[in-house]
Amino acid sequence: MRKYFLLLAAIIPFAACTKDNVAPSKEDGVSVVVYDLACDTLASMGDTEGKEKRPFYTVLFSMTTRQTRFIKNAADSAQYLKKADWDIAFSKEYNSYVTVNGQFPGTPGNGGPGKGVMVVVDKPYDQVTEAPADAEFDTNGNGGTGWDTGSGYGWFFYSLQNHICVPIKNRTFVLRTATGHYAKLELLNIYKGNPAVVTDLFWPAPYLTFRYFVQTDGSRNLRTK
Repeated sequence: MRKYFLLLAAIIPFAACTKDNVAPSKEDGVSVVVYDLACDTLASMGDTEGKEKRPFYTVLFSMTTRQTRFIKNAADSAQYLKKADWDIAFSKEYNSYVTVNGQFPGTPGNGGPGKGVMVVVDKPYDQVTEAPADAEFDTNGNGGTGWDTGSGYGWFFYSLQNHICVPIKNRTFVLRTATGHYAKLELLNIYKGNPAVVTDLFWPAPYLTFRYFVQTDGSRNLRTK
């Protein structure tokens, strides 16, 4: 995957989105909508002025407190990864790989107390009204999602022609969170301003826009409308 992101290495500031290029509002009065979560915007995969050529720091996010934490070194990993106070992590190239805090080899939370797992549901977010049975999580659950190369499980397509990430519409991820609650998640964009269309590979990234709903009463009810 790394080589396909090389042409995104020279990310520079870009003009603000025009009104016609602003994605429709995702506010529903119930879900949490996170706009432009600034992940590791100082990293680069190439020699880019004003940036550092190095691996991207992992960014932890708590769905409960909405707080983030950057994992920059081994000391940070030892102190923060094996805890249940975060739910999803943004890692790898341009923080485009989203993982849950659970027991999946190779993911940040593996070996800790997190109970996280996700399943993909090819339905619009608003139409996902109930979490599946635990058997579905156990059988078809996964630890993370990123570039969809044909698996049907990713959250974005990546074009080898224009080198732009395009979010997959009407794909929702249903989660068991680190503490065992049920939630749904829609990953909307990796580019600053949540543009409806990106035509320039130099558009600033990674600025993650996503929305989610966590059911805290212990039920599987995920209705948000």
